[in-house]
Amino acid sequence: MFEHVVINIMQLAYVLLLAPLAKGVLNRMKERLQGKAGPSIFQSYYDLRKLFAKDEIVSEQSSWIFRAAPYVAFIAPLLVTLLIPVLTDYPLFMAFMADMVGAGFILALSGLFTALAAVDTANPYGAMGASRTRMVGFLVEPVFMMIFFAVSFTANSTIPYIVQQQWVSTPAAFFEPAHLLLVVAMLMIILAETGKIPVDNPSGDFELAMIDEAKNLEYSGRGAALMHWAGAMKLVVLLTVLLNVLLAPWGLASKVSIGAVLLAVPLIALKMLIALAVLAVIEVSFAKLRLFRIPEFLGAAFAVAAIAMIARVFLP
Repeated sequence: MFEHVVINIMQLAYVLLLAPLAKGVLNRMKERLQGKAGPSIFQSYYDLRKLFAKDEIVSEQSSWIFRAAPYVAFIAPLLVTLLIPVLTDYPLFMAFMADMVGAGFILALSGLFTALAAVDTANPYGAMGASRTRMVGFLVEPVFMMIFFAVSFTANSTIPYIVQQQWVSTPAAFFEPAHLLLVVAMLMIILAETGKIPVDNPSGDFELAMIDEAKNLEYSGRGAALMHWAGAMKLVVLLTVLLNVLLAPWGLASKVSIGAVLLAVPLIALKMLIALAVLAVIEVSFAKLRLFRIPEFLGAAFAVAAIAMIARVFLP
């Protein structure tokens, strides 16, 4: 029991501390692919330290939602971390508190709070970005559900640890059409949920074109730091679901041992590095879609997931 608690804390620390580094590595990769020097991979840590050191300015007219939203957004990815296989392939003591659908609801709750907080400030750009993020979220949720239904046909469950053990149980299963199509669909919704190109431009500073970043316009100091940190953790959590549950659930610790978990960390970090490289290539290879083309992009993701489910049901 004690080792399970320690390993759970290690998983939380892994996501908490790796998230800013993952964001920094991704930004550096994109700059290098464009022929630029790029910032340090540790720049996200410097930015967080600077924001935490600054005073936080909150309007007297804002409600409790504006003050609570950064904490809800920060805690939500950590709660999901307790439900998914981050470092181990065996379930820990909170693994069965919710399934993949429940984890999606937790992330959706944080998105709802941040959208309400953006509207609460009465900043027209924040409300505009919030409405766009809700549109993207509304289109992403059916794709999530279709992916969950497809994996449940194989694993007979939507618990991440059970899916991880049943979904790609053999090397031959890796190349099955349903598996590859679901990985593509999941990658597409990760791009949408984390505000990456082609859905959104995370480095853009033009308010009228912002989607995900528009929710953070009114935050400063600690609130801004928590929002940026939460966004980085959300990216790591979604990539972890893609890598450790759907794509290649290998390299995880299989023994209830702190030493085995520590040995698994570099292997999992290597998988994360490869995934970040793929995201960097996608972001520098495509242009940002116009707003009315985003439903077409996510509609294509839904079609891919639906074909994957049909293939999983009817193909042996």
